[in-house]
Amino acid sequence: MLLLIYNSNLLVMSLLKFESMLKTNNVYFFDLVEFEEIIVHYLDVGKHALAKKAVKLGLEQHPESVELRLLQVEIYIFENELNKAILLLKRIERLEPTNDEVFIQKAAINSKKGLHTEAIINLKKALSLTDDKVDVWSLLGMEYLYLDDFENACFNFKNCVEEDIEDYSALYNIVYCFDMEKKHEEAIVYLNNYIDKNPYCEVAWHQLGRQYFILQMFTQALEAFDYAVLIDESFIGGYLEKAKTLEELKRYQEAIDNYLITLDLDDPTAFAYVRIGECYQKINKMDAAVSYYKKAVHEDPLLDRGWILLTNLFYEQENYQKASYYISKALKIDEDNSKYWRRYSEIKLKLNFFEEAVSGFENCLLLNDNALEVYIGLIDVLSFLGEFNDAINVLFKAQKTYGNLAEIEYRFTGLFFILNKEKYAISHLINGLKLDYDYHIVLSELYPTVYENSKIQKLLIDYKKALE
Repeated sequence: MLLLIYNSNLLVMSLLKFESMLKTNNVYFFDLVEFEEIIVHYLDVGKHALAKKAVKLGLEQHPESVELRLLQVEIYIFENELNKAILLLKRIERLEPTNDEVFIQKAAINSKKGLHTEAIINLKKALSLTDDKVDVWSLLGMEYLYLDDFENACFNFKNCVEEDIEDYSALYNIVYCFDMEKKHEEAIVYLNNYIDKNPYCEVAWHQLGRQYFILQMFTQALEAFDYAVLIDESFIGGYLEKAKTLEELKRYQEAIDNYLITLDLDDPTAFAYVRIGECYQKINKMDAAVSYYKKAVHEDPLLDRGWILLTNLFYEQENYQKASYYISKALKIDEDNSKYWRRYSEIKLKLNFFEEAVSGFENCLLLNDNALEVYIGLIDVLSFLGEFNDAINVLFKAQKTYGNLAEIEYRFTGLFFILNKEKYAISHLINGLKLDYDYHIVLSELYPTVYENSKIQKLLIDYKKALE
């Protein structure tokens, strides 16, 4: 610890001295190690202009330094000056053909060009030349990920973890590889073995819980998340996953309690508010549900999910005025969502705003929502409004999509009869009776005058006798 503090103090002194030199135009001498540390520091904190100045001054004082030239290469690559980087690497390789960093930087150039197979070849050369293999394994793993070669990526990240059991970045990548290949059982075996070696790793317990959750093994998932938050009481991700698991187990009040913990640990999120609201709704505490949905949309006014949840809740409570207000909010955010337009039409029908209902159903069709219920909804509203020709045109479109269904045939019957096209009406009625005799009752609901017509009644009675 004392050595770390000492080295840190030395770096601070070197940085102050270097930046003082830049301000005063005085020239101070730095040894090679100082320059390297200064440059690496500036690169790490994203101060590339200062890193470039340090490299330039460093090479003026240490012109033969391969280490500084490799840092120059790194800067060239960052600035996408790849040709300069390649030329400089060739010079360095002639001087030090067994320098592993040369091949690492070659691989970086390959990767930037999208030549991931070539990058892997260069990294394997670097691997054979270096004693510090962990960084190279990590880079190899990333290159294999770019190629969607999850098996080889996983192998290299596993090497990283074997070398450093607290390499959590590599651990995450291992689990990612398992996820991408849907090898969740293998992931569970690996994570359990890892936990045997490092039992107080909240990351591993969290990832183990995720795997159980994916496999719908919710009791085991809950146990894993319990351990994760027991090890780290401020682990927000652990509480969130635990809460989601408790929801799956229908333990909604406990889920709420865990979501509330996340609100105490960090700034509130619309996501957490929404989940809390949904839990309250499932235990029929509607006032609390509304309160949290409103908190969600206050936190994020562009969260259409919050608005639609409010819409649906009030729709179910038959408070159609409020439902109408909230669906308009959702549609302002996502006007290309056909599900929202369906709900819009349903609400407008309840409010007897039939023209608006027509508009909603038409928008569904424009958005390629060709569900039968959309066609039927639109046809029935147009029929109610007396727009019989428009209704028939929609019926033809429905028939083109769904063929001869009873829902379509009986509506053709009603509409053609109203339009005094009895021949067509009778033909469609016979088709409907063949498809589903009992469904003829829809005529009495939608077209009562047609249903009561003596010709229609006679045909219905005769057909029923024929069935007997």
